[in-house]
Amino acid sequence: MEPATKGTRLESIRDANNTKKEDRTDRMEDYLEVIFELIQQKGYATTIEISKYLNVSSPSVTKMVQRLGESGHLKYEKYRGISLTNEGIRVAESIRERHGLLAEFFKMIGVTVDIANRDAEGIEHHLHPESLKKLEEFIRTIKEDSRMRRG
Repeated sequence: MEPATKGTRLESIRDANNTKKEDRTDRMEDYLEVIFELIQQKGYATTIEISKYLNVSSPSVTKMVQRLGESGHLKYEKYRGISLTNEGIRVAESIRERHGLLAEFFKMIGVTVDIANRDAEGIEHHLHPESLKKLEEFIRTIKEDSRMRRG
C-alpha cells in the first residue's frame, strides 16, 4: 500500500471516530429507536421493555432516559411513562429510514432478511448523509430498471 493511501485511510478512521451527531451517541440512538418502535407497536414504552430489548440493566435504562430527557429527546413522567418529543421522533424516524435502506440493499444482493436487519443495525449509526443519499438513489435506479425490464 502506498504511503499516501495509508494516510488517507488513517484520516478516514480518525474522522469516522470523531464525528458527532448533534451530541448524540450510537447508544442514545439505539434507545430512541427502541422507544419509538415500542410506542408504534404498543402505544407505550416502559423501562423494563427497553431493558429487555437492549439487554441492559434497569438502572442503565433509567440513566439514559434521564439523559435523553435532558437533551430534549423524550419526556418521562413517573407513573405515566415515556413519550418522545418531536425531536426524539425525528431522530428515531431518521434511524428507521437508514435501517430500512440498508436492509433493503442487503436483501437486494441476496442476504437473508435476518442477517440484513442485523447488519443494518450495526451500520445505521455510522452512515454519512451523502452515503445515505447515494444508496437511496442506487436502490431507486435498480428498482426502476427492474420494473422497465418486466414491463
